[in-house]
Amino acid sequence: MSVTGPPGPVLDRDEVDRALARLDAEHEAIETSLLALQDHAGRRLLEGAALTGVTQERWADAEGRITLLWAYFDAYAAALRTAHELRDRRRWPSREDLVELTELLRGESVTVSGGSTHGTSPSVTGPAKLTERFTLEQLVSRMNDLYAHSLDMVVAADAVWSALPARIDLLAAELSRTRQLAHSVGVRPGEHPSGDDLERITRALTALREQVVSDPLAFWQRAQGSSAPGGGRPGTERYDREARALEEVRREIDAVLTVRQDAEARLGRLRDVLSRADRTLAEARSARGEVLAKIAASEVPAVSGPPTALQEQLAMAADYRRNAQWHRLSPLLESLEQKAEDELLRARESLTAVTAPLAVRAELRGRLDAYKAKVARLGHAEDPLLVERYDAARRMLWSAPCDLRVAEQAVLRYQQAAADAIAARVPQQGGPTDRREES
Repeated sequence: MSVTGPPGPVLDRDEVDRALARLDAEHEAIETSLLALQDHAGRRLLEGAALTGVTQERWADAEGRITLLWAYFDAYAAALRTAHELRDRRRWPSREDLVELTELLRGESVTVSGGSTHGTSPSVTGPAKLTERFTLEQLVSRMNDLYAHSLDMVVAADAVWSALPARIDLLAAELSRTRQLAHSVGVRPGEHPSGDDLERITRALTALREQVVSDPLAFWQRAQGSSAPGGGRPGTERYDREARALEEVRREIDAVLTVRQDAEARLGRLRDVLSRADRTLAEARSARGEVLAKIAASEVPAVSGPPTALQEQLAMAADYRRNAQWHRLSPLLESLEQKAEDELLRARESLTAVTAPLAVRAELRGRLDAYKAKVARLGHAEDPLLVERYDAARRMLWSAPCDLRVAEQAVLRYQQAAADAIAARVPQQGGPTDRREES
């Protein structure tokens, strides 16, 4: 090697020995790191995997970086050996030896062929370099950069492979159990939406696992602001979405299972509610006939017949239960339960509307008798006018058919006559006899 002059002051013996010790330590650390990278599980998986997408592109680049990294390390080790051999010639090196050692340790003493620089970014406009020269410090810095980039890619791929496939397999196992359970209750593709959802989730998980295995870096989310190798986490958004979808299907299957367990009790309650509705409508029809016979000049609403459509749906629900078609029984029962309650409410409202005239007549009868009792208590029971008006009102209220409007006017006339009679007997001054009568 021709020496063109040392870069800076010539190192003395102690400085040379300290520099060699530091470089030896760096050499050992770099070698350990390179061997660890070589044995890294993620790197071995990347070498043997059929890669696609962004992982395929980045691994091709990383392989070039790793190859270049070993070439740099070999050049670094060779330069360090040369320096040690020169230092070991003499216990007390000559000035020429120190000048040469200074050049080796601090100058651009390491030459790497241009063919080894694959993976770097050479200048587009500049001339192609057949060789590159580095100081040992520059070479260490270059190796650190290459190592960090290569390790980042390997660690990221390994992290995704360590996390997602296992979780996908667990979810697939849960999916298989759910499919079996769904099949047992009649939830099948093409027959129930949840069966179609299970098919879609199955396809999505299969495709997701294939992509995770072949292109793990597509699922890597780098941490914001992190420059450390492997700074980030596997992206689980697609996995989480399918897990939530499976959970929703599982809840639907659980609902169907619940229907299977209490279907008979729910059908019994439905029959009871519809039976009460039928009895109430029958009572309303009977009451309507009574009202039409006893009440005149009154609008009496018509009463509908029993809900045959609900009875048909109830029979269909019983048939679903006999044939274990739980996935069809579940929504039908929910619909029937609401409709049955609505039907019972409608029947009760119909009975109330039909019997309203009878309630009015009963209220008028009660009011008439109450005033008669009050009149008698105050000593007006024999008043001819009151007797006449009471008899007239009573004939109207106890005759059939009863005209409620006319009867109400008769009751009001009796009330008014009673009020006038009571007011006429109130003394102006209020003596003892009057007070006894009033009491």
